[in-house]
Amino acid sequence: MKRSLVLAGGGMRVAWQAGVVRALAEEGIDFHHVDGTSGGILTAGMLLSGVSPEDMCRRWLDVDVKDFGSALPVGDYLKGPWSLPAIGDADGILNKVFPALGVDADAVRRHATAPDAVEGSFNVVEFTEKRCHAIDAKDIDAELMAAGMSLPIFLTPLRRDGRIWTDAVWVRDANVAEALRRGADEVWLIWCIGNSPYWGDGPLEQYVHMIEMSAMGALLADFEAAAATGRHFVLHVIKPEHPLPLDPEFYLNRVDAGTLIGMGYRDARSYLDSLQPEGVAKDAGCTAMTEPPPGVRFNDTLRGDIGGSPLTFRATVVLPTAAVAGPPRFTGYVDHAGVGGRVFVADGRVESDGDQVTYRGKVRLGGSWQELSVARTLHDDPGPDAWMDSRRAELALGDTRTDVRMTLADAAGLLASVEPVGAHGFIDRAGAAAGFAANGLRELLHRY
Repeated sequence: MKRSLVLAGGGMRVAWQAGVVRALAEEGIDFHHVDGTSGGILTAGMLLSGVSPEDMCRRWLDVDVKDFGSALPVGDYLKGPWSLPAIGDADGILNKVFPALGVDADAVRRHATAPDAVEGSFNVVEFTEKRCHAIDAKDIDAELMAAGMSLPIFLTPLRRDGRIWTDAVWVRDANVAEALRRGADEVWLIWCIGNSPYWGDGPLEQYVHMIEMSAMGALLADFEAAAATGRHFVLHVIKPEHPLPLDPEFYLNRVDAGTLIGMGYRDARSYLDSLQPEGVAKDAGCTAMTEPPPGVRFNDTLRGDIGGSPLTFRATVVLPTAAVAGPPRFTGYVDHAGVGGRVFVADGRVESDGDQVTYRGKVRLGGSWQELSVARTLHDDPGPDAWMDSRRAELALGDTRTDVRMTLADAAGLLASVEPVGAHGFIDRAGAAAGFAANGLRELLHRY
């Protein structure tokens, strides 16, 4: 059985895909072909350059998101907004992002010619023909890979030999057809483009909506073409439950790569836990998401040590400001040399019992699952900062227990990380943040 990994775009948010790839690797799911489109080119490029899933996750932490764009010559900006070729160019991607992530076009080409090599393809649009080219890994180069991520308006296209190459997003954002052309019997589609019923106002949100419509239109056309020719294949789709934060939130440090990777690991584990051999239906529902209830997202970081080696626990909590079914959720990780570095939490949930708040989940160690809990007691002091009154907690991982503590810097980081979710527009976002500030963590958790 031939299995293809199809990595859809998603801008800088494709850090999320590193968490997905790590979860798939832990389950021993390997692929005979890897295809990348738009931001998915980064993930495909890392895999085909020989970067391990664990190293992919580590490397994303060293990426400066501001390197995704670099300035044009001053003269271009003097032309004025109506003649501006783009906001920036792809030099930052070529010279900084690719090296930081270990994307090496020479290594990709060498790998492609090795015996029993995993096949690779990268999707780039040639503007003159208005056609998407699935460029084989044997023929790819760094400039073409960067061109495949050069979203119009934001980055200039690649001009080469009288042709213009740019991001394929307006033609397709996930090339299932190429996977089928290469003989795939099973396609794993990794999808981090938004696909919810919400229609937002403003140029940014509507630009994103246009991408969503193009991406889904092309995906459905691939499904219809396969059905029309009687081409059977099994489809698996890993996607977020709710749309991921948009690129500006990553760029402005409202969400970081570690958080996105943790979300990807969580979403992959959720799918793997309910995996059906027949896959999912090949229709518009396969990538559908729901909007999250209004609430806030924040990072809770606690530190300690085991055997003299430092330990860090990070929980990224999404806390609705109104009661919803089930406990609030969190994504996160434990970072400690004794567990092999950073391991990500699956099935993270936040429970409250009186003054005690407990993070519960599981982590995979040595091929088996270990239960994780981090329990802290919140003192019942009055005032809007009651949730900050206790900074100590007990971490239990399998049979190991240790005290962990929130430092003053971590407390400041928690405050700085508070970001509204599921709220659109200034008034709704301000209301979500105000509800958190007024009630605090302890009071909000008492609703569950």
